[in-house]
Amino acid sequence: MNNKADFVRRYLTGLQQTITSAIENIDGKAGFLIDDWERPNRNDGGGRTMVLTNGDVFEQAGVNFSEVCGDSLPASATAHRPELAGRNYRAMGVSLVIHPHNPQVPTSHANVRYFIAEKPGEASIWWFGGGFDLTPYYAYREDCVHWHRIARQACDPFGSDCYQKYKQWCDDYFFLKHRGEARGIGGLFFDDLNQPDFETALAFMQSVGDHYLPAYLPIVEKRKVEEFGENERNFQLYRRGRYVEFNLVYDRGTLFGLQSGGRTESILMSLPPVVNWRYNYQPESGSREAELTDYYLKPRDWLSD
Repeated sequence: MNNKADFVRRYLTGLQQTITSAIENIDGKAGFLIDDWERPNRNDGGGRTMVLTNGDVFEQAGVNFSEVCGDSLPASATAHRPELAGRNYRAMGVSLVIHPHNPQVPTSHANVRYFIAEKPGEASIWWFGGGFDLTPYYAYREDCVHWHRIARQACDPFGSDCYQKYKQWCDDYFFLKHRGEARGIGGLFFDDLNQPDFETALAFMQSVGDHYLPAYLPIVEKRKVEEFGENERNFQLYRRGRYVEFNLVYDRGTLFGLQSGGRTESILMSLPPVVNWRYNYQPESGSREAELTDYYLKPRDWLSD
């Protein structure tokens, strides 16, 4: 299994480089700061955090590879999987969040990861997880259709029900219960995937990782030239608050990283650089701001047409 884990690691580090190169190319101005790190005074993990700031297109883009291991798992893991207690573990993944300058360009998130837990004399427990989702501020129906069309293409080789299953999981997962509101228009989300075998589960994880750029970059190219003013910028900053709320209250990856002693700077790189909260804000009825929550943030079948 160690050889398999090493293969997954090579794929993940290559994916990080592919994505950061593409983001630098479309931004055209800023480059990624590369920060290689290890956990201080420990020999149980590290990674490479890559962050781009103040570009022409992107206000902040973070693409992180991390790998951690240990003799016991944090409570966030064993609470849902008590059979993991008492096992050593190795977890690795690539996670990214892209925050654009222009409110007409959506924020995007993607993550692919691998986990294995072992105990002498017992079978290994392993799985893959990940997905990608889109968070628009000023949404366009054709962009939503494109995003979900590429998500379906990522799933097509793995069964006729694959896309609908993981789309529904994404809709359910990226939901702010205290707001009664979706974070964005969804995409794909999967976890605990270890069926039907290692090779097929790995291939699906790779397909999700490889389809992120084809899903996101055409939208960025189309919308980065759209005009916007102070009103649109303020609405973007307000809506970013929802992103922060989800990541700090619900996101399993954030909780696992912090509880397992992960590197705080890398874990919280997903948060936007500038955010506003406004008390009891209500957009004007019929406005594009109201359209976001009234139409686009309602789970729907974007490919029904």
